[in-house]
Amino acid sequence: MLSDITQKGYEKKRSKLIGAYFPQTPGMDPSMGQERRTPVTPSSSSRYNRRRSSGSRNERYRSDVHTEAVQAALAKHKERKMAVPMPSKRRSLVVQTSMDAYTPPDTSSGSEGEGQGDGDEEEGGDGEEEDGRGGGGTSSSQEGSISMEHWISRAIHGTSSTTNTTSSTASSSSSSTRSGGSGAAGGRLADVLAQHVHISAQHHHRHHHHHRHHKTENHSAPPDVTSYTNNTTTTDGIQVERTPGAGTAPQRQTSKYGNAELMETGDGVPVSSRVSAKIQQLVNTLKRPKRPPLREFFVDDFEELLEVQQPDPNQPKAEGAQMVAMRGEQLGVVTNWPPSLEAALQRWGTISPKAPCLTTMDTNGKPLYVLTYGKLWSRSMKVAYNLLHKLGTKQEPLIRPGDRVALVFPNNDPAAFMTAFYGCLLAEVVPVPIEVPLTRKDAGSQQIGFLLGSCGVTVALTSDACHKGLPKSPTGEIPQFKGWPKVLWFVAESKHLSKPPRDWFPHIKDANQDTAYIEYKTCKDGSVLGVTVMRIAMLTHCQALTQSCSYTEAETIVNVLDFKKDVGLWHAVLTSVMNMMHVISIPYALMKVNPLSWIQKVCQYKAKVACVKSRDMHWALVAHRDQREVNLSSLRMLVVADGANPWSISSCDAFLNVFQTKGLKPEVICPCASSPEALTVAIRRPLEEDSTPPGRGVLSMQGLSHGVIRVDSEEKLSVLTLQDVGSVMPGAAMCVVKLESVPQLCKTDEIGELCVCTVATGTSYYGLAGMTKNTFEVFPVSNNGTPISEFPFTRTGLLGFIGPAGLIFVAGKMDGLMVVGGRRHNADDIVATALAVEPMKFVYRGRIAVFSITVLHDERIVVVAEQRPDSTEEDSFQWMSRVLQAIDSIHQVGVYCLALVPSNTLPKTPLGGIHLSETKQLFLEGSLHPCNVLMCPHTCVTNLPKPRQKQPEIGPASVMVGNLVSGKRIAQASGRDLGQIEDNDQARKFLFLAEVLQWRAQTTPDHVLYTLLNSRGTIASSLTCVQLHKRAEKIAAMLAERGHLQDGDHVALVYPPGIDLIAAFYGCLYAGCVPITVRPPHPQNIATTLPTVKMIVEVSRSVCVMTTQVISKLLRSKEASAAVDARTWPPIMDTDDLPKKKPPLLYKPSNPDTLAYLDFSVSTTGMLAGVKMSHTATSAFCRSIKLQCELYPSREVAICLDPYCGLGFVLWCLCSVYSGHQSILIPPSELEVNPALWLSAVSQYKVRDTFCSYSVMELCTKGLGLQTDSLKSRGLDLSRVRTCVVVAEERPRIALTQSFSKLFKDLGLHPRAVSTSFGCRINLAICLQPHRLGKLADQGTSGPDPTTVYVDMRALRHDRVRLVERGSPHSLPLMESGKILPGVRIIIANPETKGPMGESHLGEIWVHSGHNASGYFTVYGDEALQSDHFNSRLSFGDTQTVWARTGYLGFLRRTELTDASGERHDALYVVGALEEAMELRGMRYHPIDIETSVIRTHKSITECAVFTWTNLLVVVVELDGSEQEALDLVPLVTNVVLEEHYLIVGVVVVVDIGVIPINSRGEKQRMHLRDGFLADQLDPIYVAYNM
Repeated sequence: MLSDITQKGYEKKRSKLIGAYFPQTPGMDPSMGQERRTPVTPSSSSRYNRRRSSGSRNERYRSDVHTEAVQAALAKHKERKMAVPMPSKRRSLVVQTSMDAYTPPDTSSGSEGEGQGDGDEEEGGDGEEEDGRGGGGTSSSQEGSISMEHWISRAIHGTSSTTNTTSSTASSSSSSTRSGGSGAAGGRLADVLAQHVHISAQHHHRHHHHHRHHKTENHSAPPDVTSYTNNTTTTDGIQVERTPGAGTAPQRQTSKYGNAELMETGDGVPVSSRVSAKIQQLVNTLKRPKRPPLREFFVDDFEELLEVQQPDPNQPKAEGAQMVAMRGEQLGVVTNWPPSLEAALQRWGTISPKAPCLTTMDTNGKPLYVLTYGKLWSRSMKVAYNLLHKLGTKQEPLIRPGDRVALVFPNNDPAAFMTAFYGCLLAEVVPVPIEVPLTRKDAGSQQIGFLLGSCGVTVALTSDACHKGLPKSPTGEIPQFKGWPKVLWFVAESKHLSKPPRDWFPHIKDANQDTAYIEYKTCKDGSVLGVTVMRIAMLTHCQALTQSCSYTEAETIVNVLDFKKDVGLWHAVLTSVMNMMHVISIPYALMKVNPLSWIQKVCQYKAKVACVKSRDMHWALVAHRDQREVNLSSLRMLVVADGANPWSISSCDAFLNVFQTKGLKPEVICPCASSPEALTVAIRRPLEEDSTPPGRGVLSMQGLSHGVIRVDSEEKLSVLTLQDVGSVMPGAAMCVVKLESVPQLCKTDEIGELCVCTVATGTSYYGLAGMTKNTFEVFPVSNNGTPISEFPFTRTGLLGFIGPAGLIFVAGKMDGLMVVGGRRHNADDIVATALAVEPMKFVYRGRIAVFSITVLHDERIVVVAEQRPDSTEEDSFQWMSRVLQAIDSIHQVGVYCLALVPSNTLPKTPLGGIHLSETKQLFLEGSLHPCNVLMCPHTCVTNLPKPRQKQPEIGPASVMVGNLVSGKRIAQASGRDLGQIEDNDQARKFLFLAEVLQWRAQTTPDHVLYTLLNSRGTIASSLTCVQLHKRAEKIAAMLAERGHLQDGDHVALVYPPGIDLIAAFYGCLYAGCVPITVRPPHPQNIATTLPTVKMIVEVSRSVCVMTTQVISKLLRSKEASAAVDARTWPPIMDTDDLPKKKPPLLYKPSNPDTLAYLDFSVSTTGMLAGVKMSHTATSAFCRSIKLQCELYPSREVAICLDPYCGLGFVLWCLCSVYSGHQSILIPPSELEVNPALWLSAVSQYKVRDTFCSYSVMELCTKGLGLQTDSLKSRGLDLSRVRTCVVVAEERPRIALTQSFSKLFKDLGLHPRAVSTSFGCRINLAICLQPHRLGKLADQGTSGPDPTTVYVDMRALRHDRVRLVERGSPHSLPLMESGKILPGVRIIIANPETKGPMGESHLGEIWVHSGHNASGYFTVYGDEALQSDHFNSRLSFGDTQTVWARTGYLGFLRRTELTDASGERHDALYVVGALEEAMELRGMRYHPIDIETSVIRTHKSITECAVFTWTNLLVVVVELDGSEQEALDLVPLVTNVVLEEHYLIVGVVVVVDIGVIPINSRGEKQRMHLRDGFLADQLDPIYVAYNM
């Protein structure tokens, strides 16, 4: 589809892209790659320009290099890779997704308050709450400052404060979070820009008041420093090369849509040839080469090999020695450490009962409640007693020691939680702390329920307030939550519990191997596991933390973390009690109101330790004003719980930067790494004053993606700065193992999964032995395969390495790992890059999810973010295209799909982070409802199969020999030979149909030939042989008298389906005129239907029009003349009042090869083609059908077809006259009123043979689907039907015929009765399948059953036929098109070379038959062009026979079945029309196959049509659902077409139901649709241009 880039071109392109990074620009510091960073002074107008303590932070490492990288990368995109056409969206969709209307911001909208805690978006009710890292890859506010905030933007080079380019002023005056400028652009960027761009004068002097950026600019293109587009004079957009005539609109230099040179279309204003220009732009964009060079390889006959990513020989490889397991220091057990946590609680509760254990806060930050150790001890005993003795009965207690119970406590009630937790420990039951289920369908609550069920939980402990808040049924009971087991809710508050008797005491043991508690963990796929922690592990872990953090008795610790699990639980519930510490608990609700609350509490209580996440530091920074009274000198340790997240480093740096003046000591910041399985993996110790500062690793992103550690990065932009998380825990050993299956030790410069060996880890996933073995019982091996230790290690789920001096660095999580094209990327890193593209204006910082989905055998990255309600379409789109560029530059990986959803619509975890797996699930189900989507399959998918090269043609001889050698038959077949059939066919002796009618009128005058039914199923009119003859005579007389017609004149018959049409047809034959049947215009839709009528009348050179009175009035009406000038019609005669006399004598043609009638039909591609039918062909045709269907006068046949062209016309008008059977005529239009009409008639008249079209069958299937029972009760019986033939000119619609058969089986329809026919323009019926079932088989030629074969769709694209088993992947079911008619010969030929083909090849179907049409009837005289359609000869083999080419591709198969004569039956399979087939990537695709895949992909897609335009595949889908679902379909459609057809969709168009045009035969008219799309007439709901 696109030219693949060569290695050389790729190198050239790469050097062009990267070249700009190499020269040292003045703003860039040469030492950037090294560990040390030069000191950076803030620019003068920064808000934080208070004096810093100069000495201490001069060595500040630059962690914000990332943002600069992003900004620089965007700035460098001079030769923009993406001129992204902006999607078109229907107005209603825009309005619903943004606010009611976008109002431009007031000039003072950057008001002072915005950066503060009170109104700041970061805390606002967007609910980015705790642990936004929902399931691994999601970002959350906990990234806090993704190195992008403006307080870091002081990466501006010292000199830049003097430059007056806007860049520096914009970034320095943009300390309010909302400001226009982007973060760390600054002077450094200004210098970079100055080299490339002359920033125009008006650009320099923007108004900026002191910390505000006035938003005076036009809001459609926000002030934007990074992409240097606003008002610049240079032309940096890509000039869209337009093909001549493709786009005529004036080209303007616009600065929209990521600098795309684009026509103004985003706001719904149509522009001439708007779509074409966009698509042209897309085509031009796609001409640019893809990144990885594709290898050459041999394509085997059938196997389309998917491109396998070859390892790049230049990629970095690990070169270090094998690593050695690191041991931590000894765990020095102090003599007076308690033997278990319960013992500790008992000790403190009895010897210092007044000592405070926990202080809780209300939402105003006032202390709500102080829990002392005495109270904790007495209440926990009460809980323990009640659990063991008050639930159930004495004989049958509900809970016994060792049972699991759920702890359901809200985040603002740590005291109740602590009491319940210790109560469980004392009662020796196992607590399973979980989140409070808010609704019955909470994200992830089902999986939690599964965990509770598998743990056998029957009791849930909760607090009073929480119990009141749970959803209740009308009877007041708490309903069962989705997926939960039945649980008894037990309020564990003191006032509800009975006091234990004096003599009752809990049994306090030393810590042992029993399970202490189960902590839940959500996996990447959303499933929830329970990690069991033994009592001894819990105690050892507390001891290790006490030793690492040097905890001492009665210390005060402030905790902002979730106390139910992870770091919050370990420090603030367990270790604190072991050491009798005092915990100040800050609830999440308070943090939302006052982000500084934790800092204020540290000051107020002179706390020694605080446990926070980087998000809390970030919030404090954003909210921090001149808090004179803040003093953090009491802190000796600030535990950063997510310090292992690569992006926490910027929060730490920025926090230190601001609060160092407030007494915060640099060595206090202690990042730690933890995981549910391994508990605390490492924590940085609080250092002594003036010792060496901790290490930093500045690693090359490129190296990391290959799993190796490279400190010096040649490409300065893509580096990741990591901080260490301290050394191995006391009493533990750690090693790093490879990610692949065998846990082999890594080399020293290789990234792997950290594994720890210590008592203090979890022991198992509850109830999952296999997973437990793989995680908790790992025996790492060295190179030679010997285990390094006899003790098992536990996998931590963290990726990283052990650096110099035994410091541990974590580079990511296993859960967030995405392996794309063999390279590893971390979801967190991608999130950070996305957020560094000035996010605040468009998306919520904590609300981004990044995950990968598997499409076409590789992972593809998807980024989903919540869009702010006030950002316009263009803003968001520009942001999206820049995010793509940034990720591409920095990570060298393409984003497959970037979606923006309305704010607050992503599923949340209970603490407000994004629930990642749920988001992914919604995305894949198509129920995420994004408001903006940008797919980039063209850039991402590089493993498509190699485009097929057409082989040079081989000569005829070798084809023959090749076929013989491989034992293939030449594909040919024929129906029965007409000459050998002995039948008593009286009509045979007549050459002309008119004579047959006269003969029948004499011999059987009163035999009824035709019966027409109305919509009520009653007979509207009927014709006997003699009536028809008499009417025809009168019409002939009228033609001669009034029309003065010569013989051979053409007459257009414009009649509704019925008897008049038949009479008029024979009238023409009697008069010697040539009839042309034309469908009358639709009275409700004259404007579109009348011109077609006029066109046929003109093209067929009709000298007059015969019709009914009603239609003749219609043709002359005012509405009609608006569409077609009434004066341009030939004479119009109505046949309602006929002359009484008959013509003097009936015309008899002199030569049977003269024209009998013309058959006009509009093909699916919109071509109007008329074919000439001679008298010979007409009679031969009728005879062939008579023989095939065994028609004779005593038979009745029901026909529900349009009588205007093809086989439908022949069956309606001609066959009854020839064979004498009675035809029951049912106009298909009547079925719209009464869908049961056709089947009722078949049942009522006990018809054995019936003919219908696909549209009729579909109408019955859809309209009667639910009524089969009522029809049965009314006596509808289809058991007499032996053939029900669908008349069609296409591949049989197997799904429709099967569902029809299944549906009406209950009404007695025999499953084998339904079959299809096949005809085309050059031969109106080639196959017609009459079935002979059961006993009827003896009565004549028994046709075999229609056979269905399954072919390999991939082989079919290469024009080969390869049969596979049903249900095998890529199989396509094909049904034979019916039995070949008598006198018809078929051969399969190569459409290009015209040579005969073997049976296993797909080729064009050629026909030789007495009833072939004799040629096209065209006015324009280009017969030569199509003459070979009717008289082609094979280029070798039998070169004598003259064949007609059908224009359809198909193949023949000799089946195992035999027909009556004992011959093997040859089945013809029609695959599709040659002119509809699409040639893409050198392969042949049939639209219907792609459409079938697409329709299956989402329940709201009702119909689909595909076509190509300039090599782009355009998919149009009809949406049955709300417009909000439109954008869900784009990724699904793209995925399924890639997955099943190896094609990249270029454009996805979502339209309303009924937009895809369908002709009277029920075929899609894809070319009409294409013209409508390009002329912008579809009024689509959404048009997505895939990149």
